[in-house]
Amino acid sequence: MKAKIIRRLLALLLATFSVSAFSQCEIINRVSPDGSMQYYMEPVNFYWTNTKSLTGCIVTDRESYFLELRPLPFPQKPAGKKLKNDLVVKLSDGKIYELEHYDTRYTENDTVMEMLYLIKKEDIDNLLQYDVIESQIYMGEEEGIRSYVFKLHKSALKEQLECFLREEEDRKKK
Repeated sequence: MKAKIIRRLLALLLATFSVSAFSQCEIINRVSPDGSMQYYMEPVNFYWTNTKSLTGCIVTDRESYFLELRPLPFPQKPAGKKLKNDLVVKLSDGKIYELEHYDTRYTENDTVMEMLYLIKKEDIDNLLQYDVIESQIYMGEEEGIRSYVFKLHKSALKEQLECFLREEEDRKKK
């Protein structure tokens, strides 16, 4: 009986340590195509099936915040570059929000399409409070709107945004 309790406590302790050790707060930077510096975190999986998936992360240039999404499958370059519709997201408060399309680009030798959406300053508080539970991306005339109900890592964007804001606050204190 004691051995079972000790094993369960150790498993709980290990699980708690694992979650905190691999948190979403490792900020990476890269130079964007326009020459400015971008800060981001590793994209996380929000949705995955055999036919489609969606990964994404928060990106910032330290002035504005963006939601970067990587839908699969994605249209080839000429058609994909024409995707300029705003993103519709539903948060766990049940409300629908619209994020303005900012850029669509192809990276990693055109094997990844990234769609960037601007997070308005007035929407930051909502994204800090509520999880994203669904997004709707317009994928062109042939397919129309593709809907992703977030099945994985619903709170990842909230955690990443918190991390960026905390890092920015710490940077200003120095």
